[in-house]
Amino acid sequence: MAVRWRLCIAVFSVAVMTMFAAAQEQKPAVKHAAAPQTSAASGKEMFMAYCASCHGTDAKGDGPAATALKDAPADLTALAKTNGGKYPSDKVMSVLRGQANLAAHGTQEMPVWGKVFWKMSQGHEGEVQQRVGNLSHYIESLQVK
Repeated sequence: MAVRWRLCIAVFSVAVMTMFAAAQEQKPAVKHAAAPQTSAASGKEMFMAYCASCHGTDAKGDGPAATALKDAPADLTALAKTNGGKYPSDKVMSVLRGQANLAAHGTQEMPVWGKVFWKMSQGHEGEVQQRVGNLSHYIESLQVK
């Protein structure tokens, strides 16, 4: 009887550990929500509202939603460092507008902010350019020296 009891406990323990391990491996789901309206003049305000959830408030790629993504978000503070010391403003603005194809974004997990900004500005291209430019300038200000 004691052997049977031990066997039941062992089987139960293995089942519980397997369920616990499977639960640990599941990534949280990414929740999509409408982008809040922000000032087109403030790159920092836009970054905190639109980018920080994935890239983190310090832009290092460690935002609260980062673990739910297929690929880790980029460390935006190292863009100049990985580009020969020069901030790649044209590329950043191209990414923000959705014109650059980034393999790291897999299935377009990163929103195409140009489209979002276009809707926010009700089709005013000047405001879209202001938003993209100011957001890019803010990211440039975060570059490690």
